[in-house]
Amino acid sequence: MVERVTISLPRLPQAFEGTTVAVIADLHAGPRRGGIAAIEEIVHTVNTLQPNLIVLLGDMVHRPSKISAYLPLLSRLRAGDGVFACLGNHEHGFVWYSRWFGPWPGPSVDEWRRLYADIGVELLVNEARPFHKRGARIWLIGVDDSYSGRDDLPSALENVGRGDFGLAITHSPDLIDEPRALDLDLILAAHTHGGQVRLPLLGPLYAPCRRARERAAGLLHAGRTAMYVTRGVGESLPVRLACPREIPLIELRRTSAP
Repeated sequence: MVERVTISLPRLPQAFEGTTVAVIADLHAGPRRGGIAAIEEIVHTVNTLQPNLIVLLGDMVHRPSKISAYLPLLSRLRAGDGVFACLGNHEHGFVWYSRWFGPWPGPSVDEWRRLYADIGVELLVNEARPFHKRGARIWLIGVDDSYSGRDDLPSALENVGRGDFGLAITHSPDLIDEPRALDLDLILAAHTHGGQVRLPLLGPLYAPCRRARERAAGLLHAGRTAMYVTRGVGESLPVRLACPREIPLIELRRTSAP
């Protein structure tokens, strides 16, 4: 399940060369999807990788009613520089058909902050957190879910200088369409499950994002901005073909000067 990915980034400060980021996304924990044993295995696998950072990219629990049963299992995650999260559409109770039927009731953003704080995870909602090392600085920028219309990238970047290195975590890859997304160096996104079913030449049959063949999974670039879209570790419907689950371990590398 572990997918090791190296991404070269021209503005990465030398002090952060080799930083590793483990990504958990689209867990969709629930009795008929990812049960307790599956989540414990994922937590163990990620901890074994000994990443510098762990990021949770949303849709950790399929239904809000299951939060108390499954979210505390993530309290066992360990990373040298911490564990951080952003919110997905399921955290907001917003599922693919909710444009017609409305969202499920669920916790507010403030309640999600408390729930994550209780398990030792820092939730970033349209805000940024700096990391310092040997006189250098990078920013981890958490952007709320654009699929459910909660993103506010300008607010998230309010304290980030134009020349600073920015690593954004978000749920939907469509954040790349925001004008200021090109100020970012790297975006880590999820939501699509890679399409779950991929056919030769055709690619994903369906993925809930714009330009699905391009954005459903993997690494892409827009100007100097790189984006990696994970296929996720779970799904709402347990059907996958040529699109296995993944836990990406992202290694950040500084692009060598020509």
